[in-house]
Amino acid sequence: MSVPSLALRDTSTMLRRNLLHARRYPSLTLQLLLTPVMLLLLFVYVFGDAMSAGIGDGRADRSAYIAYLVPGLLLMTVGSTTIGTAVSVATDMAEGIMARFRTMAIHRGSVLVGHVIGSVLQCLVSVLLVGAVAVAIGFRSTDATPLEWVAAFGLLALFALALTWLAVGMGLSSPNAEAASNNAMPLIFLPLVSSAFVPVDSMPGWFRPVAEYQPFTPANETLRGLLLGTGIGHNGWLAVAWCLGLAVLGCLWSRKLFRRDPK
Repeated sequence: MSVPSLALRDTSTMLRRNLLHARRYPSLTLQLLLTPVMLLLLFVYVFGDAMSAGIGDGRADRSAYIAYLVPGLLLMTVGSTTIGTAVSVATDMAEGIMARFRTMAIHRGSVLVGHVIGSVLQCLVSVLLVGAVAVAIGFRSTDATPLEWVAAFGLLALFALALTWLAVGMGLSSPNAEAASNNAMPLIFLPLVSSAFVPVDSMPGWFRPVAEYQPFTPANETLRGLLLGTGIGHNGWLAVAWCLGLAVLGCLWSRKLFRRDPK
C-alpha cells in the first residue's frame, strides 16, 4: 500500500475513533457549547437594551444588537469547542494511548490529523446549533448573498482549523486533562476582549490595542461584513493571515511535541 493510501486509511480510522469518543461522552461538548448560548441569551435579554445604546445612533435597538453580537458569538463557539480537543488529547497522553500509537505500525501524522478533523467537524456543528438559536431569537442576514454565506462559513472553518491545531499543542504539552482545560482558557477569554460585544472605538484608549491587535477582532469584523453588509476593509486579509499563521504555528508545535520521546 502506498504512503498516501496508508495515511488516508489511518486518518479515517483515527477520525472515526474520535467521533465515537465524542458521541459516547458528550457532556464536555455540551458544557462548552452552552457557554456561548448562555452568553448570547444573557447579552440579548439582560444587557441588550443597555449594550445596544452604544451601537449605531445611540438608541436602544435590541434587534440591531443581536445582529452585531451573533458573528462574535459564532467565533466564540469555535474557541470554546476546541477546548474539548485539548482535553481529549491530554487525556490520551495521560492514559498512555498516545505512547501506544507511537509503537503501532500506523502513519504517525494520522493520530493528530484525526483529532484535528474531528474537532473541526464538531466546531462547525456547534456553530450551526448556536446559529439556529440566534435565528430563533431574531437574527437575520437578508443582505448576504450565497457567495458571502459560503465565504463566512469558510472563514469559520479556517478559524476552527487554526484554533484546533493550537488546542492539540496545548493538550500535548499538558500533564493532565485539568491542566489542558486551564491552558486553553484564552480561547474563550480572548473573544471577551475583542469587538464581539462592543465596538473597539468605544473602549478606553489604554485597552483598545489589546482588543484591536488580536485574531478575534479582524475575524469578527470580516464575519460581520459578510453577513451584515458592513465594511470589511483590511480586516479580511488580516483574519486570513491570522488563521494561516496560527494553523502553521500550531501544526509545527504539535508535531514537535508528538515526536519527542515520552519521559
